Amino acid sequence: MEWFEASDAWLSRVLVQRALAGVYIIAFVTAALQFRPLAGASGLLPVPRLLRHITFQAAPSVFHWHYSDRFFGVVAWSGAGLAVALAAGAADLLPLWGAMLMWAVLWALYLSIVNVGQLWYAFGWESLLLEAGFLAIFLGNERTAPPVLMLWLLRWLLFRVEFGAGLIKWRGDPCWRDLTCLYYHHETQPMPGPLSWYFHRLPKPLHRIEAAANHLTQLLVPIALFLPQPVAGIAAAVMIVTQLWLVLSGNFAWLNWLTIALALSALDTGAVTEPRTYDAVPLWYVVLVCAVTGLVAVLSYRPVRNLLSSGQQMNRSFDALHLVNTYGAFGSVTRLRHEVVIEGTDATTPGEEAVWQEYEFPGKPGDVRRRPPQFAPCHLRLDWQLWFAALSPARAVGWLTPLVDKLLVNDAPTLRLLRHNPFPRTPPVHVRVLLYRYRFTTRGERRETGAWWHRTLIGELLPPVAGPSPADRI
Repeated sequence: MEWFEASDAWLSRVLVQRALAGVYIIAFVTAALQFRPLAGASGLLPVPRLLRHITFQAAPSVFHWHYSDRFFGVVAWSGAGLAVALAAGAADLLPLWGAMLMWAVLWALYLSIVNVGQLWYAFGWESLLLEAGFLAIFLGNERTAPPVLMLWLLRWLLFRVEFGAGLIKWRGDPCWRDLTCLYYHHETQPMPGPLSWYFHRLPKPLHRIEAAANHLTQLLVPIALFLPQPVAGIAAAVMIVTQLWLVLSGNFAWLNWLTIALALSALDTGAVTEPRTYDAVPLWYVVLVCAVTGLVAVLSYRPVRNLLSSGQQMNRSFDALHLVNTYGAFGSVTRLRHEVVIEGTDATTPGEEAVWQEYEFPGKPGDVRRRPPQFAPCHLRLDWQLWFAALSPARAVGWLTPLVDKLLVNDAPTLRLLRHNPFPRTPPVHVRVLLYRYRFTTRGERRETGAWWHRTLIGELLPPVAGPSPADRI
């Protein structure tokens, strides 16, 4: 079936599958390490409470049948182990149906986590991983030639990721159209990285070139994905270089690496490899791939309508299985950076004489002398939500006070989400939440003080909260 097979694209398939399995490993390990304090049975937004109010149809998940923190750990670590096996090439040792089953189980396990993860999992790269993971089920293994239709669906997904992000920028903040958004973005992005200070200090003409190059890469280059080789491969290579630039300039969890994995599907690997011979393609596999292609085509209607709409939405799923989604990022760029800072004191009265000590988080800015760290492709979910809380405190209504309550009793799982607990032996008596204005230091300030940030207090976000009395802690 020549129309069905892309015999010269076997290397592209291998690269996509290995890269996608690597992202799955990170996603499952991150879930295993962070989920319990965030959404576990005693977490900030407990899953059992959620499950009492949603149906399986609205949010398919194995946790509808049973939830416990231990069972969640089994699911997360099983997913990580299965992803490791796939990254090592285990699927190529199995019959075609067995390889597909491995990818399908991996997808179903992560879908189960995302659908109960609430705001901790309300990020575009979660849906992107699920959509890409669903397509990977039907990519086959080394016993069959890569299906042409699946490779085209991967390009279609990559196109929507890039083109959606480009449109939301062009339609959104005027600074994208006048090429000034990057005057601010490197400083105000959610999670700056080790090089973000240097990117922010680039000359403004270079920032304008960056913004123009972004429009080119996201609005024009994606169209070339649907042209013959080598043009499509060149377009994919340009996207990969752009994503690596983003990796250097900030921390966006696994979004950039997953986009790179998708771009690998469009590289012209046939130009550097020899076609392989394969077993005859099973009829059931051909029928299934064609059916999935038809399903994706039908489900693409709403995402395409969203792309063409003047009211375009970012990062939305239109079905509970996250099969075909819409994507986009930074339709607006904040000009000022605000940060939530949490402090505790062991003073019995939180007056002017109280000495307050600051809690440090692993990723978000805190100590002004600490260089922004590199933690992507890992996703520090609490750090990210604290960034959103600084932008809009209303987003944190449901979990910020419970977080303070956990700190007041030195809750061990919650403390593992922190970089530094200033009260390692005895919990604080009071905890408060402050709001600061942060900005990167100038070159002169950096030389003089050694600080990466300068901050100014804005005010209290949450006044001092008292913990339980010593008798109640016993």
